[in-house]
Amino acid sequence: MEAPPFTTRPELAGTFGVAASTHWVASQVAFGVLERGGNAFDAAVAAGFVLQVVEPHLNGPAGEVPMLLWHEGSRNVHAIDAQGCAPADATPEAFLRRGMRLVPGIGPLAATVPAAFQGWLTLLREWGTWPLADVLAPAIGYARDGFPVSRRLAEAILGVRPVFQAHWPSSAQLWLRDGKVPAPGSLMQLPALARTYERIVEEARRHGGGSRTGEIDAALRAWTEGFVAREIDAFCRTPQPDAHGERHAAFLRAHDLAEWQPRIEAPLTARFGRFEVAKCGFWSQGPMMLQMLQMLRMLEGGAGADEPGSARFVHRVAEAAKLAFADRLAWFGCAPAAQAQAQEALLSQSYCTERASAIVAAQASRELRPGSPLGLAPRLPDLRVGEEELRRADASFGIGEPTFGALPPVRDWADSELFVGDTCHVDVIDRHGNMVSATPSGGWLSSSPAIAALGFALGTRLQMAWLDEGVPNRLTPRVAPCTTLSPSLAFRDGEPYMVFGTPGGDQQDQWQAAFFLRHAVHGMNLQEAIDAPAFHAKHYPASFWPRPLHLNRLHIEDRFAPAELGRLRDWGHEVIVGGPWSEGRLTACSRTRDRAGRLILKAAANPRGMQAYAVGR
Repeated sequence: MEAPPFTTRPELAGTFGVAASTHWVASQVAFGVLERGGNAFDAAVAAGFVLQVVEPHLNGPAGEVPMLLWHEGSRNVHAIDAQGCAPADATPEAFLRRGMRLVPGIGPLAATVPAAFQGWLTLLREWGTWPLADVLAPAIGYARDGFPVSRRLAEAILGVRPVFQAHWPSSAQLWLRDGKVPAPGSLMQLPALARTYERIVEEARRHGGGSRTGEIDAALRAWTEGFVAREIDAFCRTPQPDAHGERHAAFLRAHDLAEWQPRIEAPLTARFGRFEVAKCGFWSQGPMMLQMLQMLRMLEGGAGADEPGSARFVHRVAEAAKLAFADRLAWFGCAPAAQAQAQEALLSQSYCTERASAIVAAQASRELRPGSPLGLAPRLPDLRVGEEELRRADASFGIGEPTFGALPPVRDWADSELFVGDTCHVDVIDRHGNMVSATPSGGWLSSSPAIAALGFALGTRLQMAWLDEGVPNRLTPRVAPCTTLSPSLAFRDGEPYMVFGTPGGDQQDQWQAAFFLRHAVHGMNLQEAIDAPAFHAKHYPASFWPRPLHLNRLHIEDRFAPAELGRLRDWGHEVIVGGPWSEGRLTACSRTRDRAGRLILKAAANPRGMQAYAVGR
């Protein structure tokens, strides 16, 4: 008899509610909202604001938050596009005049319109039930009274302490205590951020007309037209150091905040057997997962032909990812009209069948191979620019890649360590069946100097746009760059079934696709599918400055059998073996009904990093 898959903890099950996120405090806060009568949307918003406090190295108030949600009352699924756009004055020519061929990864020049606050409040206003003050209360309390510093947060601050002390005094004042990094386990307070949110609550009460939605609208005005917008505008007019070691003022202005708002839209979907998977649109990398699943479904034997620990499973998923990444580069994001028409064709059965035929058994591909939907020729940016940019940049400012690698033990910490950011995720399902999947990111404490009066930094998502003429995802004023952030929602047999997601930049949809296959095809429960040995391919120019190009690299945990790793090498993959728990940050929640029609809720969370937890009963 075959042994059951290994798990680090049980898959949680209950009937009242479930929540899972990348930080235990946020998970507990979300579940606490459910316990006190809030719905899944109230819970997700409360958890989202708490994540800004307890994981400020992974997201912040001036970041962004794509979301997918299922509203049980209306029986509708929605996507919320809360990725802020480029400022009106941010043009390719403006960067080229400054001698830049890429948008820098650090500093105010890369700022998009801060979107997370508006995104969370849009979710709360449209589908929540709680007043703004109640939803913000946990975040204000932790910021004002203190929260425990995680090891990851301490490492992050350590990594950028030299930059703070030498160049960003406002950040040093906010994140250092007498020049020292807060120790893991100590309590940290963020009084400036607490005051910002307290003032928003006060202004909302004063100008909200006594109604829940009126107060939310008043809070949005305080952010987009009031004191927050004024402070951001004043900060952006003062030159600050960036990734090139030069001082530049930002393009962002108060009118940019006033003119932008999140979009509520229908998600893109693709069938996969008894499942249908929903993702955000081509303004995100989400559609590449839909492409991957369709390609894998069309291969010989289908997606279930290979055991998830086998070389063939890894090879097929990695090769599908390579093709999807090439299409992401060639077709995703804002594009000229003719190219935009091709985006719909990318998810068609005929196109995915054609792409699947390019996957060769037992042979790794070594070239970027974008497809030609509707017979259109792909046009790519200059992929040599990343190396040129890195040579002229000041590396002491770090890089923009949002994957936080392991740092040495505490005794070996060195000031030379560079921090790079990451992302958060939260999933919630309530007893009514409402569902949320959200992936907040950006506005990391290392991204840009802190705005002292507000207690947070600007985001730098603009670095994901290209400056080359005539290519998709070219920097365009008032248009958002294509984001890596990619929450997921799945249906099973026509019923809403699961919400899931992960941090991880370019890796997000690779890790999610493998997780989904392990669960949907191979029958692993949520926790087993998360805990299973994981991997990702690097076969693309990175989405973050300085956008290095890597081809045919396969990063894989060492828990795969040596014989399977050997096969992958024999097939031509450049195999890079990492630690046993080095890949993936997934969380997931699901809902089904028993024969009596009662909801059964389940949840699981990633053990890697020792921070993510699921809660439920």
